[in-house]
Amino acid sequence: MNDFITSLRDILLYDKQSPLLFNTGLFLLLFVLFLLVYEFLSGHRKIKMIFVILFSLYFYYKSSAECCFILLGVCLFDFILGNLLGAAKSDVARRSMVAVNVIVNVGMLVYFKYFNLLLEAFASITSSDFDPLQIILPAGISFFTFRSISYIVDIYRGEMKPCTNFLNYTFYLTFFPPLLAGPVVRAKDMLPQVEKAAPATQEMISSGFFLIICGLVKKVIIADYISGNFVDRIFDNPSLYTGFENLMGIYGFTLQLYCDFSGYSDMAIGLALLLGFRFKDNFNSPFKSQSPQEFWRRWHISLSLWLRDYLYIPLGGSRTKKKWQSHANLITTMALGGLWHGASLMYIIWGVWNGILLVLHKIYKNILGIGKDDRPGFLRRLFNIFCTFNLMAFGFMFFRSESMEKVKEMLHQILFSFHADVAPQFLDGYLLIVIAIILGYALHFTPHSWFLWTQKHFSRVPYAVQALIVALIILVIIQVRSSDLVPFIYLQY
Repeated sequence: MNDFITSLRDILLYDKQSPLLFNTGLFLLLFVLFLLVYEFLSGHRKIKMIFVILFSLYFYYKSSAECCFILLGVCLFDFILGNLLGAAKSDVARRSMVAVNVIVNVGMLVYFKYFNLLLEAFASITSSDFDPLQIILPAGISFFTFRSISYIVDIYRGEMKPCTNFLNYTFYLTFFPPLLAGPVVRAKDMLPQVEKAAPATQEMISSGFFLIICGLVKKVIIADYISGNFVDRIFDNPSLYTGFENLMGIYGFTLQLYCDFSGYSDMAIGLALLLGFRFKDNFNSPFKSQSPQEFWRRWHISLSLWLRDYLYIPLGGSRTKKKWQSHANLITTMALGGLWHGASLMYIIWGVWNGILLVLHKIYKNILGIGKDDRPGFLRRLFNIFCTFNLMAFGFMFFRSESMEKVKEMLHQILFSFHADVAPQFLDGYLLIVIAIILGYALHFTPHSWFLWTQKHFSRVPYAVQALIVALIILVIIQVRSSDLVPFIYLQY
């Protein structure tokens, strides 16, 4: 009995090596129990809200231990500041409150994510010893700080009124589905749903189960498999492989990143639907894009819109009369978007690369006089998609590589040691990897109408059966996946 209690305690308490993720058996068990209690409390709104908040905090505790108190502190800080902002009459006071919110949130990001990088840079300049501090990065801090900033800025802009119910705001900021890795849900979109407290409809439940299935397939069947069995090997030692294999590794990582992150978004949106909350799509078939601009309208949509509304436009956006300033604003925004991902030069380079692509595309459109109503033919669409995809995949090489040395090795192999003749041996040695990559891209490029057709027919099945299908798929995945848990890539951001 004592052994059972000890084992149960070890499972339920914080373990850095075992976070509570959507693709784990423990989450499946806890979520089923959570749903039973959630439905039982349907007639008791306040008690149900407190229950969801407590479950969300426990979910966060399993990923970041005592950092859940930081999250609660942000909730209290936002709630008080938001109401003070709503009551303030002086524009100076209002601006000051927005500045305080930005400084506090950005200050937390700088301390937890970039402080060691700054200390290292200072040590390098002063030729002194550098001993990095042991700073624990709170999971999802980049996401909930962005949500905090958008809430205060939206109040300042008059786009929403301050939340006057602390439970409602705490529910919004701690809500577990998007907590760790997005989407970046804005208060003006979610708080009205929290206040309305409408139950999930049958359509929402069906869509939720379907998205959870899609997310699990993307994450575990495709992303995790090609990562551990192929992509990691290439990026760890690019010089040991031919240029052809390195190129396949870049294409493989591009698919892995998409399936991993969009898979998380699918599951987060699906779980929220089961609880009666509807979030906007975070991905929209980005590899079908015909330009860098379109790509960023389809990839990590919630972050792209956040950067546009709260960084690019305040910097001046494209309203400035001088085009070079507009271009500089765009590159600065994308560079900071890259830095948001972590304290690494590689993320900044990736951001700058995307900023340059966006600027070059703007210049290209202006030179050729291409407008919004331009409708290219089939062959030109294919050419545009091919070029855009390869430019983005090239950028993701910087995103994944540990250093510029690794990038140089990959480029050297691709340019000077390509060896396309190894393709038959590659196909023979990595047959299942090739099948997984082809499957992933094939599913991505299928017409959206096929997705809607499948979802429609799935929704016709009784949702008790839908829940059973989801549970069976999760159990099968748990059995066939690798013994080591593969965390979602964006959990580190």
